[in-house]
Amino acid sequence: MTSSKASLCVAFTLTVLLGELLAVPASPDDASKDHAGTKGNGNFIIGPDYKVDPDLTDKGNPQGRSFQFSMALADSKIYRGDDKTLDPRKPVRKERKIFVYVPAAYKDGTKAPIQVIHDGPAQFKLVSNALDNLTISKNPDRKLPAFVVIAVENGGDDSYGSQRGLEYDTMSDRLARFINDEVLPAVLSNPEIRAAHPQLAFTDDPWGKGVMGCSSGGAAALAMGWFRPDLFRRLITYSGTFVDQQDDDAAEEVEYLLGAWEYHSGKKLIENSEKKPLRIFTHVAEHDNRAQDAEETYHNWVMANERTAAALKAKGYEYRYIFSKDSRHCDGRVFQHTLADTLVWMWKDYHEQK
Repeated sequence: MTSSKASLCVAFTLTVLLGELLAVPASPDDASKDHAGTKGNGNFIIGPDYKVDPDLTDKGNPQGRSFQFSMALADSKIYRGDDKTLDPRKPVRKERKIFVYVPAAYKDGTKAPIQVIHDGPAQFKLVSNALDNLTISKNPDRKLPAFVVIAVENGGDDSYGSQRGLEYDTMSDRLARFINDEVLPAVLSNPEIRAAHPQLAFTDDPWGKGVMGCSSGGAAALAMGWFRPDLFRRLITYSGTFVDQQDDDAAEEVEYLLGAWEYHSGKKLIENSEKKPLRIFTHVAEHDNRAQDAEETYHNWVMANERTAAALKAKGYEYRYIFSKDSRHCDGRVFQHTLADTLVWMWKDYHEQK
């Protein structure tokens, strides 16, 4: 920890630490404490019992097509795998896999909305199943547009000094530019995808571009929208790493000393910045990472997510926050219980382009 960060840690009083480290989740804004459903903004408490939503399973409906290809890091102009902040002891991938799903409901030649997923292929199958079931739903309140899923593998390893950490925990627009400028064109030019969908096109409407992730992938989703709302506006974060996990020697430390902690504390970016055109879903698990002492305060997932939700509410954002009881970091049961509802809420009111 740098001396500046250490000094800031000492500034936290014992009263604040005890009060917030033991904080209970925000009171739900909806009567339901078991299932958030698909309507409404606000705070929700779910669990401790979890069920698999049938809309996230294979129900025998028409399926789209899955594709996979790789992108060499050495070919990138943004993430080459040789950044000076990288720890040489942490391995970097030579190439990253890209997973793509084009739903059966997509009509070739239309400008498709997209859903980017970090740490691909995480949740790729659940989202694909949701598309198969909910693009053809007869219920207008429980329906999804035919978005194309693009799950992008991270660059390797985790946390400080890693390529994944550089991509996901850095407070900048680099990841948004990488996805927009390098990944999306690679998908559109892929020979196998082009052969199956010769007129595939993506919308240029930022409201037609969503991002989701868990842990640092969740922080990355928020960063993509925060720094480039002109590109991505529908943001889904589970167990979001809204803590200080930015590398100490990153150039962004000059402006964002506490990394993603700055969204809700420190600079209080959410409350102190002009409101951005974003819709934001956040979640934290009851047993997500918690700090034990002052030096770890900036690494308390529960506190960070509670504060983020409060800041979004205070600023008047379109937001939804879920606290899941008796659950852990990036708990698969939570995804299986909530993801269909989350996607429907996130994509409500989207009108597809012709």
